[in-house]
Amino acid sequence: MAQSTLRAPVPASSAPASQSISARLRQSPIFEILLLADFRWIWLGSFASFTAMNMQMITRGWLVLRLENDSPSALTWAMVSFAAPMAIVSLLGGALSDRVPKKYLIFGSQLGNAALTLVVGMMDATGTIWLGALMALGVLNGSMFALNMPSRQAIISEIVPRDRVMNAVALNNASMNLTRAAGPAVAGILIAFFSTALVFYIVSAVYVISGFSILRVKGAGVVRSGPPKSVTGDIKEGLRYALGDATLRGLIIMAFLPALFGFTLFALMPAWAREQLNVTSFDLGYLMAVMGIGALVGTLGLASMRNLGNRGIILLVISVVWGISVVGVAMSAEFVSAIFFLVVNGLLSSLYMSLNMTLSQIYADPDKRGRVMSLFMMTFGLMPIGAIPFGEFAEVIGTGQALSISGMILTGLTIVFAFAYPHFRRIQ
Repeated sequence: MAQSTLRAPVPASSAPASQSISARLRQSPIFEILLLADFRWIWLGSFASFTAMNMQMITRGWLVLRLENDSPSALTWAMVSFAAPMAIVSLLGGALSDRVPKKYLIFGSQLGNAALTLVVGMMDATGTIWLGALMALGVLNGSMFALNMPSRQAIISEIVPRDRVMNAVALNNASMNLTRAAGPAVAGILIAFFSTALVFYIVSAVYVISGFSILRVKGAGVVRSGPPKSVTGDIKEGLRYALGDATLRGLIIMAFLPALFGFTLFALMPAWAREQLNVTSFDLGYLMAVMGIGALVGTLGLASMRNLGNRGIILLVISVVWGISVVGVAMSAEFVSAIFFLVVNGLLSSLYMSLNMTLSQIYADPDKRGRVMSLFMMTFGLMPIGAIPFGEFAEVIGTGQALSISGMILTGLTIVFAFAYPHFRRIQ
């Protein structure tokens, strides 16, 4: 008997529904941005670079705790050595970003980071590493990042349409937040089963991959106007321009506040987790990954939006709640509550930073964009510097209590700024 060829009837609405979903995906701002080949290479390079950075940061933190008997103060100073140059050298990086092709600046700094991280790994493997050497190499590592970051951010607005800058910045930051979830988790597992030295070797190789990926970018030429100046003159001009513009000045202030009082959690996370939850390296990687998942959700959500109004007010509200979430994490005594507040904290911080960077690029003149972005990159250097007093407080009153104070200050100062600087509330 011949086999029947009859099939179950397909609902008439299924094909249109699938076509509708496919059409929606093609019309998504994320899909539109990813169609740009240059942006795809920038995204992949950022993913590799931030993977390396997040693996390196948690490994450095764990190494310091091992060397210095779980001291939160030593941990803070080690983080400062890595990030402090970003508060100074980023100004040079911004000036160079407006003078030379950005992709070559990114490439050179990535290879420099690879070489320095390789040295740390070799010293760790041979047992010759000590806190002073780690801090000295951290200063050089941080300097390479400071040269790299203004270009990595400013290059985005040179290759995407103006009305898609918010989506592109958020999607690029999503690569960073994806690595905040994956990088620490992978590093924690490798430390638990192998060694910190192996992680440093892997990080060095990933930096090399990131450097070569940026060379595939074909666009992103240098934009200049007016007669050439010295590097110092360029820096001064950028500072006068950014601080003289009411919108950019407000955005800079509101970038510094969370850097000083919101990101203290990131700097003191290993000490807080050991003290409050008695974690292993694997647990620490898991907690960092949870915060990264929240951050990833936030940036992908922003990347998918087409229009967003009242962005100044939105930034203020996020900053207020961000401070509250820091207090929530600090007071958590169990994994369940800690995970909840870490997800919220990651989501809010990623939304805030992506939106702030978007507005700074949109409102900055193209020929000064690199220097404007360098001021925002300075906030990355201020993060652990802001954690210094809280690290010292933690030695006396406990890390949880110190972080609670930090979160309350962020919330309070944001409310004060909202009323003292009404122009910020009108930013669209």
